[in-house]
Amino acid sequence: MKRSTERLLALAMLIVGIACFAKLYAALGGRPPATVRLEVFGAAGVLSVLAGLLFLAGLVPGAAGHDPAAPLFGRDAEIAPAGHPRLRRAALALPLLALVVIVADQFDPWRTQEPGGEEAKEVATAPADPAPRPPEPKPEPEASAKPTTPESSIEPALPVPAQQEAAKPPLPEPVAAPVQPAPTATPPAESAPPRPAQPAEPVQPTQQTALAPATPPQTVAPPPPVPPAQPTALEGHRDAVVWLAVSADGHQIMSASTDRMIKLWDIEGKRLIRDLGEHKDMARSALFMPDGTTVLTAGDDGEIVLRQLSDGTVLHVFSSGANGGVRQLKISRDGRRAVSGHDTGSVVVWDLGKGAVLHVLPGHDWSVSSVAISPDGTRALTGSIDGELKLWDIVSGKQLRSWLGHDRGAYGAVFLADGHHAVTGSGDYTIKLWDLDPFKEVRRFEGHSGTVYALALSADGKRLGSVSLDGTARIWNMDTGAEIAEFDPGTGPMYSVAFAADGTLLTGGIDRAIRDWPAAGGEGTVLFAGAPE
Repeated sequence: MKRSTERLLALAMLIVGIACFAKLYAALGGRPPATVRLEVFGAAGVLSVLAGLLFLAGLVPGAAGHDPAAPLFGRDAEIAPAGHPRLRRAALALPLLALVVIVADQFDPWRTQEPGGEEAKEVATAPADPAPRPPEPKPEPEASAKPTTPESSIEPALPVPAQQEAAKPPLPEPVAAPVQPAPTATPPAESAPPRPAQPAEPVQPTQQTALAPATPPQTVAPPPPVPPAQPTALEGHRDAVVWLAVSADGHQIMSASTDRMIKLWDIEGKRLIRDLGEHKDMARSALFMPDGTTVLTAGDDGEIVLRQLSDGTVLHVFSSGANGGVRQLKISRDGRRAVSGHDTGSVVVWDLGKGAVLHVLPGHDWSVSSVAISPDGTRALTGSIDGELKLWDIVSGKQLRSWLGHDRGAYGAVFLADGHHAVTGSGDYTIKLWDLDPFKEVRRFEGHSGTVYALALSADGKRLGSVSLDGTARIWNMDTGAEIAEFDPGTGPMYSVAFAADGTLLTGGIDRAIRDWPAAGGEGTVLFAGAPE
């Protein structure tokens, strides 16, 4: 009986020792012992296992062997000494020592942490406030085959909103009263004329900390010479001139401006005939109708307005509805259809005779920046601020082709007289001539150092006029691509261009003036001055 009890006690010691080793393994967590503080459970486990082994060894018969004369049965056999009692007694002391070590570890007030110990690890990995870092400048978006931020790096002034919608809006019904476009999210801004100036807010001084590096002195170049004062006229535009159109007889010019006004000018008399009307937002387009008695104007307010040329009376209003502001508008030569491009990317085909919508085309992913209609009135070419070009059959409303024509926004699209070629300007500073049958680039006109914003063809189709945000206007030879003349008034970006009946080039820009340039090059004149600032 006594031996059974001793065996159970030895087994308990072994179990305690194994448990201590398991505790030590969990504390180590698979890491080298040097990275964890010394666990007393390791020592306790060693002592417990050693005690169990010694206790078992004490139960083994002594070295003298078994006495043959000793009785095997009866009371004497039960009390006969066997094994090594001293080992058993020593083994009894080891578990007590292990117990003392464990208890002392749990209540040890002088325990310290070693570098790299368990507590040190938690402190090292605890979240801490990062040291202050100087602000990093955000990189400018780069153009790519499909830029995410088209034209954002060449914005001439305050951005003009260009809405993008994942689902295209429903077909708008024509109405006789203006309808404001539904607000949508604003994608990256396009290159566009500036809006009317707003009062500037006071600039807060920049606070520089003691840790900021000292700024070395810089050599500042002398400022450029101030351009001479330009003439002004009270009847002139109060902001940038963004559109010019010449009447069929060549005697009148119609202009649209970011000041929202549409004006009619007498070229020969060099005077303002009348204000034809005002849009609720930036005016974008103004076109003479083929009948010679009406005009069609459009703007960012989403309205296309048919007006009487004689007095500006509004005859009909075509509302774009949810398609948004009208960025570009063109009419067919017979005056039966119009095509408008919108800041939502939609392209709308209008039946002007019936005052109805023919097609709302899904259009582009970005704001439409150019529209042209073929001479026969059956096709339209549109471009957007990401450089994508699309060719449409406007009779059926089907898309014929889509391709990436420019690295950046496509502006000023114009069809040639044959209807199979077209030219486009761009934010990549180039002008391209396209063959629309194989959709191949035929010729490139290079020389501008800024976005080519508008184009115009001469009456004979042999010369091309262009204006750019680089502040220059140019005339090109359509057959060779060579530059014929360059004009630089030194007054800033130009946004509109047209050929006069005598072949001279007319331009409008940020200086609010309409200028006339000789066809062969040379100094221009201010035909109609802008209003005083």
